[in-house]
Amino acid sequence: MRSALFSHVKRIVVKVGSSVISDSSGIVPEVIDGISRGLCELSDKGYEVILVTSGAVSAGKGALGIEGRPKTIPLQQAAAAIGQSRLMKAYKECFIPRGHQVAQILLTRDDLANRRRYLNARNTLMTLLEFGVVPIINENDTVVVDEIRFGDNDNLSALVANLLEADLLIILSDVDGLYDRDPNRSSQAKLIPEVERITPQLEAMAGGASSNLGTGGMLTKLKAAKKAALSGIGTVVVNGRTPDVLSRLVAGDDLGTYFLPECNRMAAKKHWIAFTKKPRGKLFLDAGALLAVNEGGKSLLPSGVRGVEGSFDRGDAVRLCDMEGREFATGVVNYGLQELLRILGKRSGEIEKVLGYKYGDEVVHRDNLVLKK
Repeated sequence: MRSALFSHVKRIVVKVGSSVISDSSGIVPEVIDGISRGLCELSDKGYEVILVTSGAVSAGKGALGIEGRPKTIPLQQAAAAIGQSRLMKAYKECFIPRGHQVAQILLTRDDLANRRRYLNARNTLMTLLEFGVVPIINENDTVVVDEIRFGDNDNLSALVANLLEADLLIILSDVDGLYDRDPNRSSQAKLIPEVERITPQLEAMAGGASSNLGTGGMLTKLKAAKKAALSGIGTVVVNGRTPDVLSRLVAGDDLGTYFLPECNRMAAKKHWIAFTKKPRGKLFLDAGALLAVNEGGKSLLPSGVRGVEGSFDRGDAVRLCDMEGREFATGVVNYGLQELLRILGKRSGEIEKVLGYKYGDEVVHRDNLVLKK
């Protein structure tokens, strides 16, 4: 069954968590070697592979005498600054003897939220793949702050899968997959081999972080799988310490939990608006505008905007809400806050008269708007 589902797969994003490649003392070379071997084997078979890896903090914390996860952002950044080069060295020493080059890519959310930098990142990564180089991606933990943080590498891996229009996302975890209940608390827990759709019930069933070595848990993996599914990308969550896990997965072994992709693939730009750009404010729409945008497939005009919140510029993302504050869409605005305050409630034909210029009739064009599902 899996072999048929994966028959079209050419480009694979593999994400590995800190809890897989680390223990309490730091990164585990044998595990990194096993994962690297699997990636090289896939590459030798003609697959394009991209690795999203955690572990920089784990690799560097020992040099600072830190046990467990560093408790403050400055400590995490210091550990990452020491550990990132050590982590890359560990991967390089595993790939080079097997005849494969690797390249380090460090990203923040800002790198993907800006459309030009987003496309530049894509071009760089695509060029590396053309030359047979394996990109190794991590969040730039040495400089990242909450405002530009992806949150976790599960989320980053889903965004990278969308960025590169991958065919499959594999998340290597410290658990075998998604269970119908917490396997740590119930011996009756059963592995769910396949999920057609990620429901609120499934998300509620998922818990928090399963290890003090990483930042994610099953819930973050479900959210990543949901983002990937909207791009038409299937996701497998599987135990990263299973022997030969990558080659066995691609060969069709029923390991882990497979999350099926959506049939109707969301356009890459829409996915970028929905999940990569961080909203900077809210627009409150009257009933007529709500109906026109939500059900009529129309753009948002200034006449339908009754209130604003936040601080945003032209080209930023904002949340579209009804008058009670319930969000129903995300969009990219043609006008900044100060401009919008002057034209809200007015007809499109009045924009140039009020501002002295006009970027367009719409506050948010339909092509730059994504409805919530």
